[in-house]
Amino acid sequence: MKRKYLSDLQEWVGSKGRRPLVIRGARQVGKTWLVRRFAESQGKRLIELNFEKRPELASFFEPNDPKQILLNLGAALNETFDPSHSLLFLDEIQAVPELFAKLRWFAEDLPELAVIAAGSLLEFVLEKHTFSMPVGRINYMHMEPLSFEEFLLAFGKDKLMEYLISFQWGMNIPSALHDQLMGLFKEYVVVGGMPAAVLSWITDRSLTKISQIQHDLTSTYRDDFAKYCGRIDTQRLDEVLIGVPKHLGQKFVYSKINSSVQANTVKQALDLLCKARICHRVTSCHANGLPLGAEVDEKYIKVIFIDVGLCSAVLGLTLNQIATAEEISLINKGGIAEQVVGQVLRTINDSYLEPELYYWLREGKGSSAEIDYVIQHGSQVVPVEVKAGSTGTLKSLHLFMGLKKLSFAVRFNSSLPSKTEVQVKDSLGNDVSYTLLSIPFYMSGQVKRLLTSSTTS
Repeated sequence: MKRKYLSDLQEWVGSKGRRPLVIRGARQVGKTWLVRRFAESQGKRLIELNFEKRPELASFFEPNDPKQILLNLGAALNETFDPSHSLLFLDEIQAVPELFAKLRWFAEDLPELAVIAAGSLLEFVLEKHTFSMPVGRINYMHMEPLSFEEFLLAFGKDKLMEYLISFQWGMNIPSALHDQLMGLFKEYVVVGGMPAAVLSWITDRSLTKISQIQHDLTSTYRDDFAKYCGRIDTQRLDEVLIGVPKHLGQKFVYSKINSSVQANTVKQALDLLCKARICHRVTSCHANGLPLGAEVDEKYIKVIFIDVGLCSAVLGLTLNQIATAEEISLINKGGIAEQVVGQVLRTINDSYLEPELYYWLREGKGSSAEIDYVIQHGSQVVPVEVKAGSTGTLKSLHLFMGLKKLSFAVRFNSSLPSKTEVQVKDSLGNDVSYTLLSIPFYMSGQVKRLLTSSTTS
């Protein structure tokens, strides 16, 4: 597979003043594979230590001298390591969190040695650590499941990927090519971006095997619940895990998960699943300016799952149930479309930034309105709507654009790309004008580039 994170690692390893890198991401998104593939591509000797399987390996790090640590490892493995041609990989570091404090010594005393740490439950460690964090002496990289563009590359569709990257406003996409891309996107909706599921689909093309892998992955997350023991009843975690895919695109109401359980208990379960990166909050914001997180209303949230394929598995969705491309936006009342767009939006920024998702909500009798997502593009606030076909109503968007006096808006749908100058009256009778960029789902990963070309032209 080709992951965009490989180029991020190449930039990191060649950067001046490089620091140890911590890869953060949910279990099974491909962190270990990524580091192994990177070491191979760089011709570096990989020193891989898995602390979940062998926690006793932490004893090698008792001294605070990186050179002594490397000497100890070499003696144990009967090998001499050249720091400038080696990569030390501390996998599942959350099993021995005190090793985080040791990373500073590598940054200061052995900078020529590339050091990467990774783990699947790091947020729990980083939230309540009792050791001294090496602030300013480590870098972070946030890793997500495969995006649709990485999905294309995994299938060897390099030319299609090049086509998406080269698309400019004004180009006409042949209907046959559009249909081909939408067909591949429908596959992505069902298969998702978890590496094990994608690999199986590449090799076997069996929906039965895909379903089995997806349910096994969900079971793996359930098995992890044992590690949260003492925090909350695992049954509550399981209820939220299954409940999130069923409430995609809706305001997340705790009582809808289990009306007989206190809201605070369900909230605590959701907090834990978000820390494990199995679920992601979409927080209501006022969208008056940047940063978007400066004005939020945490009483109103939506929630998406880690992966659209796992959502499809929970909902029992298969390829033959998506008869037409437009139905992507209709399944589960549009929830699946919001899920897959949200999943893509988590990958469009640089990987060193913590992915965050926001939406806009106005509640009021006779004047309620909602924008599915709100993103930052440079110094601008940009609303993002997810609509069926090309005729979905845009009343909320017209109202939002009139209130916020913005120039550009984005709509993701299953139609061909278009750029339209909108001039309407909103529901309050005010004149509203703005540029609407309609972008097909399969081109959602190009949204920032397409916005840039529109706002600068």
